[in-house]
Amino acid sequence: MKKAASVLVFVSCVFFVQNAPLRARESQGSGPRGTTWPTHGWAKSAPTSVRLEEKVLAGLDADLATGKYPMVDSFAVFRCGNEVFERTYSHDYGTIYAKEAKTRGPLNARLTGPYNYFDPAWHPYYHGTDLHSMQSVSKTVSSIIVGIAVTRGDFKASLDTPLLKYFDGARVKNVDERKRRITLRHVLTMSTGLDWNEEVAYDDPRNDADLMEATDDWVQYVIDRPMAHEPGKVFNYSSGVSELLAFIFQKETGQDIEKYGEKYLFTPLGMDHYWKRSPMAVVDTEGGLFLRTTDLAKMGYLYLHDGMWDGQQIVSKDWVKQSLAPFIDAEEGFKYGFKWWLLPRTDRQGYVWMARGFGGQRLMVFPEEDMIVVFTGWEILKDPAGDRELVNRILPAVRTQSCTATQ
Repeated sequence: MKKAASVLVFVSCVFFVQNAPLRARESQGSGPRGTTWPTHGWAKSAPTSVRLEEKVLAGLDADLATGKYPMVDSFAVFRCGNEVFERTYSHDYGTIYAKEAKTRGPLNARLTGPYNYFDPAWHPYYHGTDLHSMQSVSKTVSSIIVGIAVTRGDFKASLDTPLLKYFDGARVKNVDERKRRITLRHVLTMSTGLDWNEEVAYDDPRNDADLMEATDDWVQYVIDRPMAHEPGKVFNYSSGVSELLAFIFQKETGQDIEKYGEKYLFTPLGMDHYWKRSPMAVVDTEGGLFLRTTDLAKMGYLYLHDGMWDGQQIVSKDWVKQSLAPFIDAEEGFKYGFKWWLLPRTDRQGYVWMARGFGGQRLMVFPEEDMIVVFTGWEILKDPAGDRELVNRILPAVRTQSCTATQ
């Protein structure tokens, strides 16, 4: 994976989860009346039917189409369980990044294969399909799968379990008392205290995410890093720490995190996917997942319904609440939960929940409005559109807080 150039990914506050009623209505026989479940595809309706102003969405669409916000591949809006606006934008990435695809560098350390980020066979779409690279949205999905395993009793360890429990201490470098105090909770909340530099651009040779991906043993690269801070005190965005989730999951459950997710998340929600692996065949939980735009929206819908899907509790309400609680102050005024980002609202109390990935992948969840917005893109050499700016472009489309149909 990689996080988005400005490294964000939004998410929600525990106050909101505890006190705001779920706006989405539940499906026939499985909860509040009227909910539709998009397991086999989203129902489609006009924006006006869910009290959204189509002119506002069309204005943003026009700016995306003309390149005001460059290299955006898709833009979709969902409300009341319906897909109400969806656009795609075509880019010839084989031509756009032709030179970079043949030049070894931080985003192309191997020249061929799935970790050449300029190779149009791999990025942003998987081998010509409509499965789009999620990059760091993979982190959020990985956290959901861990939560499912906790819910089902397959992941038994407490989140206060020391990280080093899963490693042979004799093979880990730079072990000190601070490293011994790292817990699974710190892994989920990007607060391990490990020394990691991912603040520089991804085409910078000092970026630890690129350096990790250029090695064969990603997990060893991460756990060997020296400590920079006391665990739990400082947020430091780290794709490497997120890659540890695949390793920890295998050790704790005896199962592969992708195969587990296939059985208990992707299949129940009706999702196709592809998931890259490291050179040592470890699932790339830091950024290797590919999904369709419409399936990414299902992740937001699942959390809008407190982990429930068509009568089945996929992941517990408690895990959802913990995931969306602001555990630590993150970058640029954001809060961070269990691989979810929380963007404070400026118009009312609460947060936008968000998952975000390198190149412009965004899952935005507006719980008060029962609305989900998804973007995909592949602006990987410059910063993509700003998250706050996009939120401010979208919210004026909301005509009423309730999404009750107008028919």
